[in-house]
Amino acid sequence: MAVATGLDEARFDELGQWFRGELLRPGDLGYDQGRQLWNAMFDKRPEVVAMCTGAADVIDAVNFAREQGLRVAVRGGGHSVAGLGSLDGGMMINLSRMDGVHVDRKAGTVRVEGGATWGDVDRETQAFGLVAPGGIVSDTGVAGLTLGGGLGWVRGKYGLSCDNLLSAEVVTAEGELLTASATENADLYWGLRGGGGNFGIVTSFEFGLHPLGPTVMVALPIYPLEEAPSILRGWRDFMRSAPDEVTSHAGIWTFPGEPPGLPPEAVGRDVIFTAAVYAGAVEEGERVLGPLRELGAPIVDISSPMPFRALQSSFDPFFGVKGTVRAYWKSLYLTELSDAAIDVIARRALARPTPWTSFNIPFFGGAVTRVGAQETAFGPRWPFMVSIDANSVDDTVSDEELKRWTREFWAELQQFSAEGAYLNFVGEEEQGMEEIVKLAYGANYERLRELKRKYDPHNFFRINQNVAP
Repeated sequence: MAVATGLDEARFDELGQWFRGELLRPGDLGYDQGRQLWNAMFDKRPEVVAMCTGAADVIDAVNFAREQGLRVAVRGGGHSVAGLGSLDGGMMINLSRMDGVHVDRKAGTVRVEGGATWGDVDRETQAFGLVAPGGIVSDTGVAGLTLGGGLGWVRGKYGLSCDNLLSAEVVTAEGELLTASATENADLYWGLRGGGGNFGIVTSFEFGLHPLGPTVMVALPIYPLEEAPSILRGWRDFMRSAPDEVTSHAGIWTFPGEPPGLPPEAVGRDVIFTAAVYAGAVEEGERVLGPLRELGAPIVDISSPMPFRALQSSFDPFFGVKGTVRAYWKSLYLTELSDAAIDVIARRALARPTPWTSFNIPFFGGAVTRVGAQETAFGPRWPFMVSIDANSVDDTVSDEELKRWTREFWAELQQFSAEGAYLNFVGEEEQGMEEIVKLAYGANYERLRELKRKYDPHNFFRINQNVAP
């Protein structure tokens, strides 16, 4: 076993006697796999990777790191676009082996461990025609998505992931395991619903469940990118009056030749699509979503009823294999998707730096907007968001070029922007991150600072989109 430097070896050996998971150091079998993140821009090398199997392992890892003065990063699903699940030196607390999911059909709830993905959750809940509102990609981690808000395929009907959180088990910086709910540590419960990983490590989440599927109607017409201005205008107008049952994103991308199974008419084409899901009867959904399929002349229309689990994994190829995609993203909210904003988006879409670069434009309506800006830590809820996802799978464009192009586009959109950003879709920032976080939380920022001073006064959990005490 390789020997890490700067550790009390006797204390480390003592930790290893009780630790049920693995404690991996550089050179150990499994170390490179344990430290790997989705975003290949980040190749960080922790001094120790603690592969936890339960809350007791997390408590011991936190106590050890605090005693040894080690910085800590927490990895759930590993999808943090800003690379916040790892660090150089210090300790990565890796929850990926904590992926248990238990459905309580009688109570209408599901208990999910902190390292589970939404694919793990949907596998269990959809067996009973139930859903906990999650993300749009099956291998996204439950923890990071929920703590940052949680934008998914049923938000119009059921809200964000954080809106459906009923309770959480949290390991604090002092190594205590607390329950946070509406009746126990209610202030912490408020902060966990959108406030990020600032207050501790969530070892399990309890969500409320809702009826869905297992088959849902999905609209997925794919149009030529050249028609983006008219498609976006038509989509915007449709969503203004759509019922809560409709959740939709407009997306811009270039369909690759792989993986197999993509429509041959779309392969290699620059496209815009209006993906939508109807959270209700399939027949009614086919009727309601019909106008989205008639916004122009589609290259191909792959709209159909499909299992919700299939929908959840159908967008996985957009985000590549873990550790192979270099990504830099920025997001912003819009008070309105105006014609002028659409023209800027359409023009930039024709000059993306790589074919893998995509734009994701979700509509926030229905249940999302009926939660007040201060009811959860998430903050203001605007009707539209634009995520600029600059991705590359080769070395033809440098990281700096991806960042520069994204920042220039983001700056041009600022003239249409509401204050704030969706923090789950914000890449690493060398400077200015404090201001981005402050604007994202709006009037909730000072309350979050108060919580930080109560639960983590020394900022032990700071490898995140940090709210300083």
